[in-house]
Amino acid sequence: MGPDISGDRQSGQDVRAQNVMACQAVANIVKSSLGPVGLDKVVVRTFNDGLLMLVDDIGDVTITNDGATILKMLEVEHPAAKVLVELAELQDREVGDGTTSVVIIAAEFLKRANDLVRNKIHPTSIISGYRLAMREACKYVDEKLAIKVEKLGKDSLVNCAKTCMSSKLIGGDSDFFANLVAEAVQAVKMTNARGEVKYPIKGINILKAHGKSARDSFLLKGYALNTGRAAQGMPLRISPARIACLDFNLQRTKMQMGVQVLVSDPRELEKIRQREADMTKERIEKILKAGANVVLTTKGIDDMALKASFFLDFNLNKVLKPMLTLSLSSQTIGVISIPFQNPNIPYGTCLVGMFCLTIVRAEEEYFVEAGAIAVRRVRKEDLRHVAKATGATAVSTFADMEGEETFDSSFLGYADEVVEERIADDDVIMIKGTKNTSAVSLILRGANDYMLDEMDRALHDALCIVKRTLESNTVVAGGGAVEAALSVYLENLATTLGSREQLAIAEFAESLLVIPKVLAVNAAKDATELVAKLRAYHHTAQTKADKKHLSSMGLDLVKGTIRNNLEAGVIEPAMSKVKIIQFATEAAITILRIDDMIRLVKDEGQNDEN
Repeated sequence: MGPDISGDRQSGQDVRAQNVMACQAVANIVKSSLGPVGLDKVVVRTFNDGLLMLVDDIGDVTITNDGATILKMLEVEHPAAKVLVELAELQDREVGDGTTSVVIIAAEFLKRANDLVRNKIHPTSIISGYRLAMREACKYVDEKLAIKVEKLGKDSLVNCAKTCMSSKLIGGDSDFFANLVAEAVQAVKMTNARGEVKYPIKGINILKAHGKSARDSFLLKGYALNTGRAAQGMPLRISPARIACLDFNLQRTKMQMGVQVLVSDPRELEKIRQREADMTKERIEKILKAGANVVLTTKGIDDMALKASFFLDFNLNKVLKPMLTLSLSSQTIGVISIPFQNPNIPYGTCLVGMFCLTIVRAEEEYFVEAGAIAVRRVRKEDLRHVAKATGATAVSTFADMEGEETFDSSFLGYADEVVEERIADDDVIMIKGTKNTSAVSLILRGANDYMLDEMDRALHDALCIVKRTLESNTVVAGGGAVEAALSVYLENLATTLGSREQLAIAEFAESLLVIPKVLAVNAAKDATELVAKLRAYHHTAQTKADKKHLSSMGLDLVKGTIRNNLEAGVIEPAMSKVKIIQFATEAAITILRIDDMIRLVKDEGQNDEN
């Protein structure tokens, strides 16, 4: 007698069929978005979960063509389908593009493997065949199909970016954006401690601003912060800039909650308040004395530090007695502290009614009086990038090893200028001419949030592709050329094997043709005829030594013909294709190995206790 399982159990072919069906459903969602003429998806977040569109519970709308974004917003419950969603996220992290392709191929692998299982081929034999086919396919790409970037010239980077963006919202402006992307990635070039050349695209800041058209977007050689000056009295431009990067508050220091102070004299209470203000003032003075004329902080800045301070003294005897506290005596009615933003207000004495009004400027040196720019609520990520670009040290505390509060000039970073500019309705701080050339910003312009968000996603994919092209230094032809070449090669390989793996490898080869088929269908072309012609070209390329150049033949989805995509500039990084094949195979094998599913039901008694 078996153990009692409080839940539903399914095993064998039923489970496998359910898993394949769930994966096919996920692949069908993104299938129509593949290729340069693929369609976009509208992701609607709403309380009504009866909609056919993608559902959540917030109320936002997202228009996108990006496979990873579409799948990320799906609320998938089936465990096998979740594997494909995570597969798309993995491809997005590792490569940046190819998320739709990897899901479609993985689902096709599963579908054909399931057909083999129904024909009494053991899953272990299929898995063994799939692994062998994957290794041979990756080897063939590296040895026969990959081409060094140097042979194609500097335009290869731009062409890779254009190929990536061809299916996106900005595909019509791909010429313009491809050049921006290639320039941005090359600007962040660096060499690590091991002497390897890297392109950290996380250092590329993308800023979105409403208004104008997409072609009004531009590349800034520097770093742009989506925030303005903390006070209007501060200068709009500072050159040269000495930048302090702070990760703490410049607001008035207050005693911690729960601290109790027993005060017998009201004047003592005022001294406590004054000391709280003085502590902030002393910190600001130390920053300014170190030479800083631009201060960036992730936290807040007290209003008193942002404005020139003036004091009004009402004195019956017309005798000036500037004070910082409210003094009540027979000689003084009151002293009122009023902050002014304009330090150019004249000082002097005038008669107001029966009292004498004297305006006196305080002695404290705050940001406006020092002619400095202060920026508050800067994102920590932005502060880190600015510090790296300018050579500054991000300071999280004033305290040194001895417990004293100090701020050294060595903490400062340097830039040619810091300027505030108005883009659309927003103020933007631009840090130009940084010490290190690794800081660049892409300022995107567009009509609305939907367009800007999709532009951001498209440029992220293009940046990743250009980075991978530069680091791997090899490219392959796009438009289904690689998949068709591998399909022909693996079919021929399968016929040389005398084991059961032959069937699995043949199905693996046939599965790869799903990419050119879907590309043709989405372009409203005859998929059967185009794929047949494509296979014929690649068969000729692999059997005749003088026809090797035909290995770059792929689909022209505009004219509905076959062309040399390498010459047409439709290229992709070789490692992108290799990763797609590897990830799709591993995901398919993971799901194929499952032959038992147990859905556990929570004990009602346990729920009551919880």
